Amino acid sequence: MTVLRLGGFIVRVHRRAAVVSTAALVVAVLTLVASLVFGDYPLPLSDVLTVLAGGEGATRRGAYVVWQLRMPRALGAIMIGAAFGLSGAIVQRLVRNPLASPDVVGINAGAAVVAVVLVVFFAAGPLPTALGAAAGALGTASLVYLLSRRRGISGYRLVLIGIGVTAALTSVIAYVLNVANVYIAEQAAIWLSGSLIGRSWGHVLPVVAVVAVGIPVALRLAAALRTLELGDDLAVALGTRAERARGALLLVAVVLAAAATAAAGPIAFVALAAPQITRRLVHGRGLALVASAAVGGALLGVADFVARRVLAPVELPVGVLTAVLGAPLLVWLLARENRTGRTG
Repeated sequence: MTVLRLGGFIVRVHRRAAVVSTAALVVAVLTLVASLVFGDYPLPLSDVLTVLAGGEGATRRGAYVVWQLRMPRALGAIMIGAAFGLSGAIVQRLVRNPLASPDVVGINAGAAVVAVVLVVFFAAGPLPTALGAAAGALGTASLVYLLSRRRGISGYRLVLIGIGVTAALTSVIAYVLNVANVYIAEQAAIWLSGSLIGRSWGHVLPVVAVVAVGIPVALRLAAALRTLELGDDLAVALGTRAERARGALLLVAVVLAAAATAAAGPIAFVALAAPQITRRLVHGRGLALVASAAVGGALLGVADFVARRVLAPVELPVGVLTAVLGAPLLVWLLARENRTGRTG
């Protein structure tokens, strides 16, 4: 393990986590380049590199395709995946339960219900929708957290309450879609399935900003997260203000999940799968928050590329693909937790 001092605080870097992060970033970059090259209007790799480098040989059409059509979606997939991955890692570590990801415990549903209401009834743009989604996610997270508190936080209790809240919010979303204009309801339904189709810089840049701020903040709170994993009593004994630290960590996770959900819809299972994959790759060493973000970015980047090309020229919403692949993982985690005898 290497200890680094960055910006006035200490970051502990495990060698295996660094290797996993680097490998995931390489996969993400390769996927980004592939997404820029392949499409309905294929571009040679040399032309793409010329456009990216700002060379004089770049054509106006090539520059438009790369920077306005493909780059927002490709970069957005990676950044949204990173936001989901980091958010899921924080939530799972915070409640010490591998099932407690933002999409399972209702955070994504809270963001989605507000976003759908804003889009359907107020024709809100990307920024108001993102802010509203953040407010909805924060409100839902606070509700689930308060309902789960009883002599501390139980991971299973939080998951069960989150599932119930998600079901209630899903009913609200269904009602809104039923009373909405048919065209708007169709667009909202595609968004609710989790889709990156037609993403623009207006959708992507807020997520980039949130991830750029969220990763340093999460690293700053990593020490508190480590002590909270030991239990509130021991955390307090070690000098950690448990409630304040837990609230700050939950806020970071909620804002990350809300920004990602507002940009691409409630994409299923990325926040659940990325931290679990990372934990197994690093053999459970350290929190691996940055590694979880990197794996989440690579995971969603690859998934979106496959969703675009597997049935080309028809494009699948990426959320459909992640749901198909993520559902077996959820079943396996449930079975594994049941075998270990954990209860709430």
